[in-house]
Amino acid sequence: MVELVPFAVPTESDKTLLVWELSAGPTAEDLHHSLFTVFSQFGLLYSVRVFPNAAVARPGFYAIIKFYSARAAHRAQTACDQKQLFQKSPVKVRLGTRHKAVKHEALALNSSRCQELANYYFGFNGWSKRIIKLQDLSDLEEGENEDIVAPLRKQSLKFFCALEVMLPSYECRSPGVGMAEEPLDKLEEGPLSFLMKRKMTQKLAIQKAMSDAFQKLLIVVLESGKTAVVYKPCEEITDAKTEEELWDIIQVGYFSWKQYGQGEEECLSDFSLEEEEFRLPELD
Repeated sequence: MVELVPFAVPTESDKTLLVWELSAGPTAEDLHHSLFTVFSQFGLLYSVRVFPNAAVARPGFYAIIKFYSARAAHRAQTACDQKQLFQKSPVKVRLGTRHKAVKHEALALNSSRCQELANYYFGFNGWSKRIIKLQDLSDLEEGENEDIVAPLRKQSLKFFCALEVMLPSYECRSPGVGMAEEPLDKLEEGPLSFLMKRKMTQKLAIQKAMSDAFQKLLIVVLESGKTAVVYKPCEEITDAKTEEELWDIIQVGYFSWKQYGQGEEECLSDFSLEEEEFRLPELD
């Protein structure tokens, strides 16, 4: 069976494991490390979160673990359920389910998460990026001929980046764009602070462009473990063959990055389990 792994925050129930009956002895940090060590053997993990049991339950912890791959989550659930793992008593592991009425919009991974996922499936040398254009669009006033009476106009650093992610083994290239903006206060900014903010804004634009490029790629994982890549371009850039054409098209569409990346927060309130046994036992 073929599995598709997008460069998106995993929110599907078949990629989420709920683990409970964790001992109260270790700290949450120790449990996090132990859970990560055990479950990362089955596939790349997006997150491991450990929580204390409710006050009405026995002392201890439970955890929510997210995989990028549903196949990996299923293998982990089968192998670890009712096993002692790293403690004397067995733990319970189930695939989580969301209430059917609840739907969450897919959220793009940030650039570091995209690189982590690409490294896992393609290898560290299996992909690379090439910056096509990094342009300074900063809104800075010249200080020489300013009208003292005129109201001060807010200044900002602004950079635009266009790049492409390349996967030579798959003969695939994916373009991406990103815009980053950082406000400036002339009365507070010194030369060093200005240079640091300029460098940070450039870096952020590159990161957003890289994330945008990865969103157009879909990892195809075969049953044998071999991988392939599907490129799904946006309609606006389907026919862009050259850097000049890409730049012309990019200039038309201005991205609203204020809404970008607010998003990698996990929604835990709408989790439940098909089995009622997930309800933590009450104290005697």
